[in-house]
Amino acid sequence: MTNQELAQAFQFEGPTRSNAYEPDWVIANMMGPNVMWLTESLSQVMSLKPGMWVLDMGCGKAISSIFLAKEFGLQVWAADLWIDPSDNLERIRAFGLDDQVFPIRVEAHDIPFASGFFDAIVSMDSYHYFGADDLYLRDRFSHLVKPGGQIGIVVPGLAQEVPSASIPEHLEPFWHSSFWSFHSPDWWRRNWERSEVVEVERADLVPNGWKFWLTSEEVSAKWRDDEREKVVDEAALMRVDKGRYLGFTRTVARRIRAFDERAAVGLAHFSAASIGAH
Repeated sequence: MTNQELAQAFQFEGPTRSNAYEPDWVIANMMGPNVMWLTESLSQVMSLKPGMWVLDMGCGKAISSIFLAKEFGLQVWAADLWIDPSDNLERIRAFGLDDQVFPIRVEAHDIPFASGFFDAIVSMDSYHYFGADDLYLRDRFSHLVKPGGQIGIVVPGLAQEVPSASIPEHLEPFWHSSFWSFHSPDWWRRNWERSEVVEVERADLVPNGWKFWLTSEEVSAKWRDDEREKVVDEAALMRVDKGRYLGFTRTVARRIRAFDERAAVGLAHFSAASIGAH
């Protein structure tokens, strides 16, 4: 594809801010579907104000962090485990944002910040890998944001849950074990609400999310050789499914009370003792 063809193919009807970025740069730094579109879709349903301190957890190559800092005037900590923060710093400096975006290497179960350090937390296309267990939000994540602060995620998801015993026939040829990490908006709402530390303000599917996914995969396959070697042909999957099941789940919640670390530790000891007793 020529640069002009790429630019035309990568413009999408919904997002506006993200369409202004050079598509070849976006594609070269994507680690999945276009994270700029996902970040913009989340920003539309969160209260982001200039000067806020924001954690971008699982930021990949930091292009979501760059977008948030540039478009909203945020101070963003670009946290990822797999991408070298020095490489991310080069991308950040290319935009002149090294006084706003701070790259760090972080493991999601050992995030080294004080309780209430951030005004908001976001995570694009990664939270489902580390945050779906019953206790993660309560014990590992929610205390990082101030009481009253928002937590927002966008992850690959489902319009409705898929029973393990009856994968829909049209999905079966494509189904991969990693897809069991995909869940519906209702599932995420229940998972977060029962933590009792947040109030869920929104749990829905990103409008046209499956089309974002399809367009990203089609363009990437033409532009990047590594995209042609995927285990699952996600573009073919999106064309077959047409949004019946697959898309992106968007969840936003607000922290409603202080994190009681002593209670969490006590529960952990109780659980360990119970397991040992049996």
